Amino acid sequence: MDKAKFLKVYANLPINLRNDIILALDKKGPITWNVAYIEVNNNTKLGEEIFKKLEKLKII
Repeated sequence: MDKAKFLKVYANLPINLRNDIILALDKKGPITWNVAYIEVNNNTKLGEEIFKKLEKLKII
């Protein structure tokens, strides 16, 4: 997982967009940019799943 890639996209987002839903995961529900940041930054399994989905969707 390339956290720098995610952090670059996150840092360039306007603050008011960080509360917008970017993913809907089956068992976890809606994921906002802020939730994604926390999970990716803490290297959790959910963070890895979020990162992979964002890459697959070509968001990052």
